[in-house]
Amino acid sequence: MTSTAGGQATTRRATRAGTTVEALYSSLRERIVDGVYQPGQRMSQEQLAAEFDVSRTPLREALQRLEADGLLVAQANRGMHVAPIVNSETEESYALRILVEAPTIAAVIDELTADDLTQMRTALEAMHRHRNHSKRFQRAHQEFHDVALTRYPASFRELTLSMHTRIQRHQSVYLSHQRTPDDFVAADTHLLDAVEARNSQSARRIMEFHLIDAALGLVLDADPDHRFDSLLVALRGRGIVIEHDADGRITRPAPIYWIDSDPLLPDSITSNLELRYPPGRRPK
Repeated sequence: MTSTAGGQATTRRATRAGTTVEALYSSLRERIVDGVYQPGQRMSQEQLAAEFDVSRTPLREALQRLEADGLLVAQANRGMHVAPIVNSETEESYALRILVEAPTIAAVIDELTADDLTQMRTALEAMHRHRNHSKRFQRAHQEFHDVALTRYPASFRELTLSMHTRIQRHQSVYLSHQRTPDDFVAADTHLLDAVEARNSQSARRIMEFHLIDAALGLVLDADPDHRFDSLLVALRGRGIVIEHDADGRITRPAPIYWIDSDPLLPDSITSNLELRYPPGRRPK
Protein backbone atom coordinates (compact mmCIF):
# COMPACT_ATOMS: atom_id res chain seq x y z
CA MET A 1 0.00 0.00 0.00
CA THR A 2 2.76 2.40 0.96
CA SER A 3 4.57 1.64 -2.24
CA THR A 4 1.44 2.27 -4.30
CA ALA A 5 0.70 5.55 -2.55
CA GLY A 6 4.29 6.64 -3.02
CA GLY A 7 4.08 5.77 -6.69
CA GLN A 8 0.88 7.78 -7.10
CA ALA A 9 2.46 10.76 -5.34
CA THR A 10 5.46 10.50 -7.63
CA THR A 11 3.18 10.41 -10.68
CA ARG A 12 1.25 13.46 -9.49
CA ARG A 13 4.48 15.37 -8.91
CA ALA A 14 5.76 14.36 -12.36
CA THR A 15 2.49 15.46 -13.96
CA ARG A 16 2.59 18.82 -12.22
CA ALA A 17 6.23 19.31 -13.17
CA GLY A 18 5.52 18.40 -16.79
CA THR A 19 2.59 20.79 -16.91
CA THR A 20 4.74 23.55 -15.41
CA VAL A 21 7.44 23.03 -18.03
CA GLU A 22 4.91 23.13 -20.86
CA ALA A 23 3.20 26.22 -19.49
CA LEU A 24 6.52 27.98 -18.95
CA TYR A 25 7.73 27.04 -22.41
CA SER A 26 4.54 28.35 -24.04
CA SER A 27 4.54 31.60 -22.06
CA LEU A 28 8.21 32.34 -22.64
CA ARG A 29 7.97 31.42 -26.31
CA GLU A 30 4.99 33.74 -26.82
CA ARG A 31 6.81 36.62 -25.13
CA ILE A 32 9.90 36.10 -27.29
CA VAL A 33 7.87 35.91 -30.51
CA ASP A 34 5.81 38.97 -29.55
CA GLY A 35 8.94 40.98 -28.78
CA VAL A 36 8.32 41.35 -25.04
CA TYR A 37 11.80 39.87 -24.62
CA GLN A 38 13.98 41.64 -27.17
CA PRO A 39 16.82 40.07 -29.22
CA GLY A 40 19.96 40.04 -27.10
CA GLN A 41 18.11 40.34 -23.78
CA ARG A 42 19.60 38.22 -20.99
CA MET A 43 17.22 35.60 -19.60
CA SER A 44 18.08 35.64 -15.91
CA GLN A 45 16.90 32.41 -14.29
CA GLU A 46 16.65 34.15 -10.94
CA GLN A 47 14.40 36.90 -12.29
CA LEU A 48 12.29 34.53 -14.39
CA ALA A 49 11.81 32.11 -11.48
CA ALA A 50 10.54 35.00 -9.35
CA GLU A 51 8.39 36.40 -12.17
CA PHE A 52 6.64 33.07 -12.85
CA ASP A 53 6.82 31.81 -9.25
CA VAL A 54 8.46 28.50 -10.21
CA SER A 55 11.55 26.56 -9.20
CA ARG A 56 14.72 26.52 -11.25
CA THR A 57 14.29 22.90 -12.46
CA PRO A 58 11.22 23.32 -14.73
CA LEU A 59 12.45 26.77 -15.77
CA ARG A 60 15.80 25.33 -16.86
CA GLU A 61 14.04 22.67 -18.95
CA ALA A 62 11.78 25.25 -20.61
CA LEU A 63 14.80 27.41 -21.47
CA GLN A 64 16.61 24.42 -22.94
CA ARG A 65 13.62 23.73 -25.19
CA LEU A 66 13.63 27.33 -26.36
CA GLU A 67 17.35 27.04 -27.08
CA ALA A 68 16.66 23.94 -29.17
CA ASP A 69 14.03 25.97 -31.08
CA GLY A 70 16.70 28.56 -31.88
CA LEU A 71 14.91 31.28 -29.89
CA LEU A 72 17.58 31.43 -27.17
CA VAL A 73 21.35 31.18 -27.34
CA ALA A 74 23.69 30.12 -24.54
CA GLN A 75 26.88 32.11 -24.12
CA ALA A 76 29.83 30.93 -22.06
CA ASN A 77 29.89 32.60 -18.64
CA ARG A 78 27.01 34.87 -19.66
CA GLY A 79 23.96 32.61 -19.45
CA MET A 80 21.13 32.55 -21.96
CA HIS A 81 20.05 35.43 -24.18
CA VAL A 82 17.24 35.92 -26.68
CA ALA A 83 18.59 34.97 -30.08
CA PRO A 84 19.10 37.76 -32.62
CA ILE A 85 16.96 37.90 -35.75
CA VAL A 86 19.45 37.13 -38.52
CA ASN A 87 18.49 37.84 -42.12
CA SER A 88 20.61 35.05 -43.56
CA GLU A 89 18.95 32.52 -41.24
CA THR A 90 15.50 33.70 -42.31
CA GLU A 91 16.55 33.30 -45.94
CA GLU A 92 17.88 29.79 -45.27
CA SER A 93 14.67 28.75 -43.51
CA TYR A 94 12.56 29.86 -46.44
CA ALA A 95 14.90 28.17 -48.92
CA LEU A 96 14.44 24.89 -47.05
CA ARG A 97 10.68 25.39 -46.86
CA ILE A 98 10.54 25.81 -50.64
CA LEU A 99 12.42 22.55 -51.10
CA VAL A 100 10.42 20.61 -48.49
CA GLU A 101 6.93 22.05 -48.16
CA ALA A 102 5.99 22.77 -51.76
CA PRO A 103 6.53 19.22 -53.10
CA THR A 104 5.15 17.72 -49.89
CA ILE A 105 1.83 19.57 -50.09
CA ALA A 106 1.54 18.28 -53.65
CA ALA A 107 2.33 14.73 -52.52
CA VAL A 108 -0.23 14.62 -49.68
CA ILE A 109 -3.01 16.56 -51.38
CA ASP A 110 -5.21 13.49 -51.85
CA GLU A 111 -4.87 12.59 -48.15
CA LEU A 112 -6.48 15.82 -46.97
CA THR A 113 -10.00 15.02 -45.78
CA ALA A 114 -13.22 17.00 -45.98
CA ASP A 115 -12.71 17.95 -42.32
CA ASP A 116 -9.19 19.14 -43.15
CA LEU A 117 -10.53 21.37 -45.92
CA THR A 118 -13.18 22.77 -43.59
CA GLN A 119 -10.49 23.64 -41.04
CA MET A 120 -8.45 25.39 -43.73
CA ARG A 121 -11.51 27.33 -44.89
CA THR A 122 -12.26 28.38 -41.30
CA ALA A 123 -8.67 29.57 -40.78
CA LEU A 124 -8.77 31.47 -44.08
CA GLU A 125 -11.97 33.21 -43.01
CA ALA A 126 -10.25 34.17 -39.75
CA MET A 127 -7.39 35.65 -41.78
CA HIS A 128 -9.93 37.81 -43.63
CA ARG A 129 -11.45 39.00 -40.34
CA HIS A 130 -8.15 39.77 -38.66
CA ARG A 131 -6.40 41.65 -41.46
CA ASN A 132 -5.89 44.60 -39.12
CA HIS A 133 -4.73 42.62 -36.09
CA SER A 134 -1.30 41.21 -36.90
CA LYS A 135 -1.07 38.77 -33.99
CA ARG A 136 -4.48 37.19 -34.62
CA PHE A 137 -3.82 37.19 -38.35
CA GLN A 138 -0.51 35.38 -37.86
CA ARG A 139 -2.17 32.79 -35.62
CA ALA A 140 -4.89 32.15 -38.23
CA HIS A 141 -2.29 31.94 -41.01
CA GLN A 142 -0.32 29.38 -39.01
CA GLU A 143 -3.49 27.36 -38.34
CA PHE A 144 -4.26 27.35 -42.07
CA HIS A 145 -0.91 25.76 -42.93
CA ASP A 146 -0.83 23.51 -39.86
CA VAL A 147 -3.76 21.50 -41.24
CA ALA A 148 -1.69 20.08 -44.09
CA LEU A 149 1.22 19.47 -41.71
CA THR A 150 -0.79 16.76 -39.97
CA ARG A 151 -0.55 14.73 -43.20
CA TYR A 152 3.22 15.14 -43.62
CA PRO A 153 5.58 12.28 -42.71
CA ALA A 154 6.71 12.79 -39.09
CA SER A 155 10.29 13.76 -39.99
CA PHE A 156 9.07 16.27 -42.59
CA ARG A 157 6.59 17.71 -40.09
CA GLU A 158 9.22 18.18 -37.38
CA LEU A 159 11.64 19.84 -39.80
CA THR A 160 8.92 22.16 -41.11
CA LEU A 161 7.76 23.13 -37.62
CA SER A 162 11.32 23.95 -36.60
CA MET A 163 11.63 26.28 -39.61
CA HIS A 164 8.29 27.92 -38.76
CA THR A 165 9.57 28.57 -35.23
CA ARG A 166 12.78 30.16 -36.49
CA ILE A 167 10.99 32.70 -38.71
CA GLN A 168 7.98 33.45 -36.52
CA ARG A 169 9.44 36.49 -34.76
CA HIS A 170 10.60 37.97 -38.05
CA GLN A 171 7.24 37.21 -39.65
CA SER A 172 5.30 38.93 -36.84
CA VAL A 173 7.07 42.21 -37.68
CA TYR A 174 6.43 41.81 -41.41
CA LEU A 175 2.72 41.07 -40.97
CA SER A 176 2.21 44.42 -39.27
CA HIS A 177 2.72 46.14 -42.65
CA GLN A 178 -0.45 47.31 -44.37
CA ARG A 179 -0.40 45.34 -47.64
CA THR A 180 1.15 42.11 -46.38
CA PRO A 181 -2.05 40.47 -45.02
CA ASP A 182 -3.79 40.97 -48.38
CA ASP A 183 -0.88 39.30 -50.19
CA PHE A 184 -1.03 36.34 -47.79
CA VAL A 185 -4.82 36.01 -48.04
CA ALA A 186 -4.70 36.05 -51.85
CA ALA A 187 -2.01 33.34 -51.99
CA ASP A 188 -3.73 31.12 -49.45
CA THR A 189 -7.07 31.51 -51.22
CA HIS A 190 -5.49 30.28 -54.46
CA LEU A 191 -3.79 27.46 -52.53
CA LEU A 192 -7.02 26.26 -50.94
CA ASP A 193 -8.78 26.37 -54.33
CA ALA A 194 -6.04 24.15 -55.77
CA VAL A 195 -6.20 21.76 -52.81
CA GLU A 196 -9.98 21.46 -53.04
CA ALA A 197 -9.63 20.73 -56.77
CA ARG A 198 -6.94 18.11 -55.95
CA ASN A 199 -4.65 19.89 -58.41
CA SER A 200 -1.24 18.94 -57.03
CA GLN A 201 0.78 20.82 -59.65
CA SER A 202 -1.04 24.08 -58.99
CA ALA A 203 -0.80 23.60 -55.22
CA ARG A 204 2.97 23.11 -55.45
CA ARG A 205 3.51 26.18 -57.64
CA ILE A 206 1.24 28.38 -55.52
CA MET A 207 3.03 27.29 -52.35
CA GLU A 208 6.38 28.08 -53.99
CA PHE A 209 5.14 31.53 -55.02
CA HIS A 210 3.76 32.20 -51.53
CA LEU A 211 7.00 31.19 -49.80
CA ILE A 212 9.21 33.17 -52.19
CA ASP A 213 7.01 36.23 -51.76
CA ALA A 214 7.20 35.98 -47.97
CA ALA A 215 10.96 35.38 -48.00
CA LEU A 216 11.60 38.51 -50.05
CA GLY A 217 9.31 40.57 -47.88
CA LEU A 218 10.84 39.58 -44.55
CA VAL A 219 14.45 39.81 -45.69
CA LEU A 220 14.30 42.96 -47.82
CA ASP A 221 12.21 44.91 -45.34
CA ALA A 222 15.01 44.35 -42.82
CA ASP A 223 17.83 44.96 -45.31
CA PRO A 224 16.99 46.26 -48.81
CA ASP A 225 20.61 45.62 -49.84
CA HIS A 226 20.65 41.95 -48.76
CA ARG A 227 22.60 39.60 -51.02
CA PHE A 228 20.65 36.38 -51.53
CA ASP A 229 22.42 33.02 -51.71
CA SER A 230 20.58 29.95 -50.36
CA LEU A 231 17.23 31.15 -51.70
CA LEU A 232 18.65 31.46 -55.22
CA VAL A 233 20.12 27.96 -54.97
CA ALA A 234 16.72 26.56 -53.94
CA LEU A 235 15.00 28.36 -56.82
CA ARG A 236 17.47 27.03 -59.38
CA GLY A 237 16.84 23.56 -58.01
CA ARG A 238 13.10 24.01 -58.52
CA GLY A 239 13.44 25.47 -62.03
CA ILE A 240 12.36 28.95 -60.95
CA VAL A 241 13.94 32.11 -62.36
CA ILE A 242 13.86 35.38 -60.43
CA GLU A 243 15.51 38.58 -61.60
CA HIS A 244 18.60 39.52 -59.56
CA ASP A 245 21.97 41.13 -60.16
CA ALA A 246 25.35 39.38 -60.22
CA ASP A 247 25.78 39.89 -56.46
CA GLY A 248 22.44 38.29 -55.58
CA ARG A 249 20.59 41.53 -54.90
CA ILE A 250 16.87 41.60 -55.74
CA THR A 251 14.79 44.68 -56.48
CA ARG A 252 11.06 44.56 -55.71
CA PRO A 253 8.71 43.74 -57.29
CA ALA A 254 11.00 41.14 -58.82
CA PRO A 255 9.96 39.45 -62.09
CA ILE A 256 9.70 35.67 -61.63
CA TYR A 257 8.74 32.70 -63.80
CA TRP A 258 8.80 28.91 -63.84
CA ILE A 259 10.93 27.46 -66.65
CA ASP A 260 8.73 24.49 -67.49
CA SER A 261 5.20 25.92 -67.37
CA ASP A 262 2.97 28.92 -67.77
CA PRO A 263 2.25 30.82 -64.55
CA LEU A 264 -0.58 29.48 -62.41
CA LEU A 265 -1.53 32.89 -61.06
CA PRO A 266 -1.86 34.96 -64.27
CA ASP A 267 -0.96 38.62 -63.93
CA SER A 268 -0.34 38.17 -60.21
CA ILE A 269 1.67 40.88 -58.50
CA THR A 270 2.41 41.38 -54.82
CA SER A 271 4.54 43.86 -52.94
CA ASN A 272 7.53 41.66 -53.74
CA LEU A 273 6.90 39.64 -56.91
CA GLU A 274 5.64 40.09 -60.46
CA LEU A 275 4.68 36.82 -62.12
CA ARG A 276 5.80 36.46 -65.74
CA TYR A 277 5.49 33.93 -68.53
CA PRO A 278 8.65 32.03 -69.57
CA PRO A 279 10.45 33.68 -72.51
CA GLY A 280 8.69 32.99 -75.82
CA ARG A 281 5.53 31.64 -74.16
CA ARG A 282 3.51 34.78 -73.57
CA PRO A 283 0.01 34.32 -75.03
CA LYS A 284 -0.91 36.48 -78.00
